[in-house]
Amino acid sequence: MGHINLYTIGFTQKNAETFFTLLKNSGIKNIIDIRLNNVSQLAGFTKRDDLKYFLHELCDCEYRHEPSLAPTKEILDGYKNKKIGWNQYKIKFNKLLKNRKAELILTPEEIDNACLLCSEPTSENCHRRLVAEFMKEHINDIKITHL
Repeated sequence: MGHINLYTIGFTQKNAETFFTLLKNSGIKNIIDIRLNNVSQLAGFTKRDDLKYFLHELCDCEYRHEPSLAPTKEILDGYKNKKIGWNQYKIKFNKLLKNRKAELILTPEEIDNACLLCSEPTSENCHRRLVAEFMKEHINDIKITHL
């Protein structure tokens, strides 16, 4: 297997056309939803059942929800409510990934041409970047692209 292409995307501040076009043009074959909650009304066109349908129809892409790669409600709320800063969030979340043995959750084959999905508009202060970097530490030759 050559190098592995792992993508990440957030749907906030993107309309459906932009979102699905980015996925389709990147040749992504699998979306790995790493949100804690994927059925919220706030998720709009990315609500679980709708997203599964759109991905299949528009992008010929599979969908998988993997909440074990999401932060706990406690860690997420702590950050959202500004009880902990980004650095603390990062430390707590990386410890969580380590404890959950996140490197064993997805195989290199499942990661290749897959895209980690969450809601944040950019990957900078988002757990999808942390998950991608964690995977890169454990699986050789991963190229990460943030859409």
